[in-house]
Amino acid sequence: METRYIKTSIEADLAEKMVFIGGPRQVGKTTLALSLLGEGHNETSSAYLSWDALTDREAIIAGRLPPGPQRIILDEIHKYARWRNLVKGLFDKNKSVISFIVTGSARLDYYRKGGDSLQGRYHYYRLHPFSVGECRAQADPVAVQQMLRFGGYPEPLLKGDERFHRRWLREYSERLIHEDLRDLEHVREISMLELLLQHLPACVGSPLSASSLGRLLQTSHESIERWLAIFERLYFCYRIPPFGAKKIRAVRKEKKLYFWDWSRVPDPGPRFENMVAGHLLKYCHLLEDRDGYAMELRFIRDTDKREIDFVVLRDGVPEFAVECKSGERDASPACRYFRERTGIPKFYQIHLGERDFGNAEAGTRVLPFRRFCEELALP
Repeated sequence: METRYIKTSIEADLAEKMVFIGGPRQVGKTTLALSLLGEGHNETSSAYLSWDALTDREAIIAGRLPPGPQRIILDEIHKYARWRNLVKGLFDKNKSVISFIVTGSARLDYYRKGGDSLQGRYHYYRLHPFSVGECRAQADPVAVQQMLRFGGYPEPLLKGDERFHRRWLREYSERLIHEDLRDLEHVREISMLELLLQHLPACVGSPLSASSLGRLLQTSHESIERWLAIFERLYFCYRIPPFGAKKIRAVRKEKKLYFWDWSRVPDPGPRFENMVAGHLLKYCHLLEDRDGYAMELRFIRDTDKREIDFVVLRDGVPEFAVECKSGERDASPACRYFRERTGIPKFYQIHLGERDFGNAEAGTRVLPFRRFCEELALP
């Protein structure tokens, strides 16, 4: 766990441009950024400037950068309404002698609250929680179960303590609602967002109906959509759309919802599916951010309720499909059905057991999750 999976790529990009690192709060962005400064640096280093520290804020606005450092971290600067103009000026004036690393727990590519475009001046990376591949846990079923139980966020994963994990989840939700929303969004219905947040874990794994949630919370469909979009911008959850093909009667509207922290999902089956979604989204984001591919994560479901959990597309072409099962079952009949009608070249059915076998009739490989991560080199 010493070197995060995007560190080498960021090192190369800093030679030419700024690097923005976005992702959920407490996922390790600051730790990663400090590691790019070299050994011995921490939050008290002169090269680390945080918008949340008043003295640093005044120095940033005035353009007073500390002398000496060749790399400078600007943390949470997107909370400033005119941050893009400010960062653009700092970079243009100092790019020959200083490399800039900009970190933030909200979407740095979304919160563009005025100012000139930074187009062409930065590369953007999304930092994900730890995964099976990044922790080298493929050969250890116990480590996989630990990650399934406590999620991939560094602190609760490394602690591995039930009491600490419960407290961490509660405090994380409180900070998200009462700090991040306060700083970045104009929302009056805080109590309604708290109710929505409490209900969402039960929605993982099934197509999400904003209308049904609206009726449950006695509010409008539009309000639910707006609140979900806010949670997505704050890296709390994400939704994936359905995949359509000409030869199937695919559903086309309702999306499926997942959490960045899959440990929030109470039921083991949906939690495993959410963990797989997190690994696949991490794979997609890495290939987009590092290599420039257009990646998509989707699911397949037709009007007869046949379903495959995930399909990964690269530049609009499906690469493989993944079905999640909690037990070592034979390949789902849906795999054969969709393989014959969609043109998806590879189907996998993954589980938490030990069996690894192929099903020629269904055209599907059934294998353990950790081996799937290893063979596909998921980050």
